[in-house]
Amino acid sequence: YIRIGVEQERRMMTTGKIQFAEAQGTFVLKFIGDVRLTLCAALDAYIEKIFSVLTFKAIVIDLTETECIDSTSLGLLAKLSILSRQKVGFLPTLVSNHEDMNRLLQSMGFDQVFNIVSESTPTCEELQDLPAQMLSEDKVKHKVLEAHRILMDLNDSNREAFRDLVSALEKSDS
Repeated sequence: YIRIGVEQERRMMTTGKIQFAEAQGTFVLKFIGDVRLTLCAALDAYIEKIFSVLTFKAIVIDLTETECIDSTSLGLLAKLSILSRQKVGFLPTLVSNHEDMNRLLQSMGFDQVFNIVSESTPTCEELQDLPAQMLSEDKVKHKVLEAHRILMDLNDSNREAFRDLVSALEKSDS
């Protein structure tokens, strides 16, 4: 009985979610647990919402409780940074205090497109879970392809790492 309870608790901890809040012109996204493709439609919809407003002062992405993040999610974060720089002229802030996460962010070239800090953002009681978004398989494939193309454009290492995946997705798209 205890073993099952511990296993259920472990699964609950690793299941990912993304929370959001907006206060005094700052958009906050908090990634918790194992953040994967299944959350990307909701994340992409929120990114679109952020840039439909254009009256904000800051974007903060808190990765302090992120256990794992996939490349599609990273690609959407890169998209958020690129849109921020193009539309409002500043880089978002990534909060990460885990060495392995910092190495991953560095290897992806995120230090060039984000302000990366180690201090945690204040806990915001207003954080809510992003609502789930249902997408067709074709739309999901398109989002995955878009996210990986963005990652490829960040640096040569990413270009090499994701070239085969992007080629395979492009072939299956036609």
